[in-house]
Amino acid sequence: MQRKRGLAVVDIQKLKADNLARWNAASVTPSLIPILDQVSGRLVAAKSRYVTVALQTTVPWPVIAVIHERESSQSWLASLAQGDPWNRISIHVPAGRGPFDSWEAAAEDALVDCPPHAARWGDWSIGSALTLLETYNGLGYAAHGLPSPYIWASTDQYSRGKYIADGHFDPNAVDHQLGCAALLGRMTIIDPTIEQEWTDA
Repeated sequence: MQRKRGLAVVDIQKLKADNLARWNAASVTPSLIPILDQVSGRLVAAKSRYVTVALQTTVPWPVIAVIHERESSQSWLASLAQGDPWNRISIHVPAGRGPFDSWEAAAEDALVDCPPHAARWGDWSIGSALTLLETYNGLGYAAHGLPSPYIWASTDQYSRGKYIADGHFDPNAVDHQLGCAALLGRMTIIDPTIEQEWTDA
């Protein structure tokens, strides 16, 4: 499968392989381990809420959790789709969603009805799960052959380069948010059953 981003075409199968290779090689930034563990701990503590959405969408709960952190710092008042308040109509992409009755309802909408339609993904091996997360944020980095900070910030796989606005890439900007891969790795230490989400895929 290939997906277009502007005029660029991204080979999704190659991206899955690249993300698997990065996952196997990655080390988290040592100075960030305390904050990674703190954030990972609160994501794991909310497992039951994420599992509720996972059962409705087939998206593994750890994937839902790290999206929630990246999009809204785990705010239960913000939509999983883009961080806008779920009780109002969204204004950021995807715009025009909602209002919803609950965080869970908004999350289901984000995963089922909004691109990249994560509920249809199907392949939840770790390389593929990371690729879904990258697709969720956008394939601009992959189109340029760069690791996505959405995934690889907080690890040695990423140093700099960031889209600071839609369509505007700054090669010197640094993403200071915690990356999905680092969070997933630390979450697995806290809850080893997370490994089953990938090996059972």
